[in-house]
Amino acid sequence: MASTNDLKNGMVLKLDGGKLWSVVEFQHVKPGKGPAFVRTKLKEVLTGKVVDKTFNAGTKVETANVDKRGMQFSYKDGEQFVFMDTDTYDQIMVGPEVVGDAAKYLLEGFEALVAMYEGAAIYIELPASVELVISHTEPGVQGDRSTGGSKPATLETGAEIAVPLFIVTGEKIKVDTRDGSYLGRVK
Repeated sequence: MASTNDLKNGMVLKLDGGKLWSVVEFQHVKPGKGPAFVRTKLKEVLTGKVVDKTFNAGTKVETANVDKRGMQFSYKDGEQFVFMDTDTYDQIMVGPEVVGDAAKYLLEGFEALVAMYEGAAIYIELPASVELVISHTEPGVQGDRSTGGSKPATLETGAEIAVPLFIVTGEKIKVDTRDGSYLGRVK
């Protein structure tokens, strides 16, 4: 148990009959009249749904003991993703429903944070950006460059993103893992 005065970004709370909610942001508010309260933005760990919730200051909330471990993606075994703990070298199997959209940016050897709760992986956190090679994209058409448009490109992981017209097949680029946007070339 913790008090709402102890909330921090990234803390995981157990609310609504055992659902896990991660604190995205919080703000302590002390109005001129009335008691102080804490305004929070919470994200449900399993579904990703974001809600705003207000607590009275000093209210007790149940925290969940979530263990975030640095792990390396090893390989895909059928539908399951196999991650190796970089400290103990233990391997764990993570289902596609837990990996979610992160699967678009995973290559063997990539590092990720795997959040564990009661012995099971509940979500995966990738770095904000990853470097991947373009496996296929159509060449830009002469004259198109003046518009600053974009074209579809397939990454080495199989994911499709939009890239500027001057990018060619075989080039290494930086991709934002949060929204799949092109961030720039990698030298």
